[in-house]
Amino acid sequence: MHRVIPGPCPRCKEEIQFIYQTEEIPYFSDILLISAACDCGYRFVETMILGEGDPAMWTLHVTAPGDMEARVVRSTTGSLEIPEFGITIDPGPACDAFITNVEGVLARIEDVLDKVLTWAEGEERGRACALKDEVARAREGDVPFTLIVRDPTGNSAIISRKAEKQLLPPDAGTCPDDQQRQD
Repeated sequence: MHRVIPGPCPRCKEEIQFIYQTEEIPYFSDILLISAACDCGYRFVETMILGEGDPAMWTLHVTAPGDMEARVVRSTTGSLEIPEFGITIDPGPACDAFITNVEGVLARIEDVLDKVLTWAEGEERGRACALKDEVARAREGDVPFTLIVRDPTGNSAIISRKAEKQLLPPDAGTCPDDQQRQD
């Protein structure tokens, strides 16, 4: 499907075109791409996954330079973990989906650490610096690590022959606090 719908620019109120396009992504459900641009500088791009799969966890043991090229797909409900570094990235209300590779995941983590270093002090700053060094060494292939991607909607994955997929129980996306409230 391809649709163009005119509407007012949220910034300047001039009429612009909002483009809605569905695409089929191999191994996953269809996605909806929404985009708009205005001469005033306003830009909008959104990607929405239109279906769900079985809850799954993907694990990749990164031990060789070629492993950095493995494709990583994270939906807005997917979490990332690198246990060796104590890193867990859970989705939040403003979580963006992305498609990258393992090196790209590490680059995103480095970007977050750079932001932390602009305000962190004392012990927090020391830990952020140490973690940034570990991630940089991992990017260079000097430190083996494990990348885990979990998604209760089944729309995230690690695409590599070395990646292992494990189906999770249907309630795998529920946090322990929610389970306690349900009982």
